[in-house]
Amino acid sequence: MRALLVVNPNARRGRDLHAVLHRELEAHGIDVVRELGESSGDGAPRVDAIIAAGGDGTLVHVIRRAMAYGVPVGLVPLGTFNELARTLGIPLDVAGACATIAAGHERAIDVATVNGVYYLNEASIGISSRIARLQLPENKQRFGFLAIVATALRAFMYSRPIRVEIVHDGGADRFHTVQLTVANSHRFGGFFYVADAAIDDGWLDLYSVEIDGVSEAFSVARAILSGKRQSVPGLRTFRSVAFDVITRRRHRITADGEPAGRTPARFEIVPKALRVFTPE
Repeated sequence: MRALLVVNPNARRGRDLHAVLHRELEAHGIDVVRELGESSGDGAPRVDAIIAAGGDGTLVHVIRRAMAYGVPVGLVPLGTFNELARTLGIPLDVAGACATIAAGHERAIDVATVNGVYYLNEASIGISSRIARLQLPENKQRFGFLAIVATALRAFMYSRPIRVEIVHDGGADRFHTVQLTVANSHRFGGFFYVADAAIDDGWLDLYSVEIDGVSEAFSVARAILSGKRQSVPGLRTFRSVAFDVITRRRHRITADGEPAGRTPARFEIVPKALRVFTPE
């Protein structure tokens, strides 16, 4: 196998494991290249796969290229949450992840888009988008999850309700929210897990957090811990193949932790558009 290797130097372990990663891949018979070469005569790329070494944001940057060249993606998780790796059961250690890539078993998964930006886990408007904007890469690299918690507390202090209109398969709804998340997977945000959703089910799930008081906060917490996709006081849910989100003011969007423009936004699902190396 000949693969393009993309390493995120800002990942917590990216710099330290760069040489180890090269050796491990080559030990498994994977010929590592740094850039895509010229296409062969039939238009096919000169690599068999693209390997993304980093967190979920690193993978976001290779989705478009992998889909364009029609090659699978191998993931070596080096980030803080590694949501996609956990979703797909990919080992979190370098040796195990490289062995999974070398084994060559592929799984087709859905890809989501927001205003043309690809993502795999979730895209958000509101508090989590503010967290991503306030989070300094150097603090995240040094302190990991603790840095995210500290930034989250700052974001909550300055959060204000957002007036939104949501257009979906079932019609349109208007309401105020402090956090709007459109998920492609059954796990996202570091600890959310939804039993009746999947990364290859062909659906997007929208969650709106509308907490007004302690009782609703507990209601939302119980709903989250139950692992069920349900609307309760303080939490509104929708399922659709596409969502249009319109806000009175323009608000920033993040997709898998990366900037993804501002509202108004169009969210769409591209069923089973990306192949990823996974354990059998």
